[in-house]
Amino acid sequence: MKTLVVKGQKRKSLGKKEAKMLRSQELVPSVLYGAGEPVHFSVPFSELRLLVYTPHVYLIELDIDGTVYPAIVQDIQWHAVEEQAVHVDFLKIEDNKKIKINLPIKIVGLAKGIKAGGKLKTNLRHLKVKALAKDLPDAIEVNVTKLGIGHSIKVSDLSLKHIEILDKKSNVVVAVTVTRAAKSAAGAVVQEEDEVGETAPEESANE
Repeated sequence: MKTLVVKGQKRKSLGKKEAKMLRSQELVPSVLYGAGEPVHFSVPFSELRLLVYTPHVYLIELDIDGTVYPAIVQDIQWHAVEEQAVHVDFLKIEDNKKIKINLPIKIVGLAKGIKAGGKLKTNLRHLKVKALAKDLPDAIEVNVTKLGIGHSIKVSDLSLKHIEILDKKSNVVVAVTVTRAAKSAAGAVVQEEDEVGETAPEESANE
């Protein structure tokens, strides 16, 4: 998985007043949880932009006053009205401890059902997984090449090496649905076959 460096500074004091002052300077109060004591710090919102405005998920090299911690974003709290992050929770990564994280889904291939006039419908954009950080890919690839009209791929159909998927197994990830055009085309074929079946005996009799 790709990594991203985020730099922050330890907070001198805690409390609502100090947090409000930080936000006025476009700094986001943050905390790093994990092994050991929590680390309270602030990070410029500019440092978070690549984490927020992207479909990708990153492992983070969290640099706090020169000490680097491997981490992931656990939660981001937003202002109720303004587009402002008011608090971020980071989780420290340990080599031998599995983490829970949402990974984006990447659709691969052209479904045969689309060639037949169907429409691809993606129901899930992310999957929640549990794994060691070293085993996490950038995205979960779902190959839809063999997917026909009316068929789907569920969570239970996916198998990922060293990765446990936490979403319900019955959840549909992607499906090929029938479009009006496909229904019309299918109806026309049936009608044509019926007409051929009706005229065939007459032609046979004339012979």
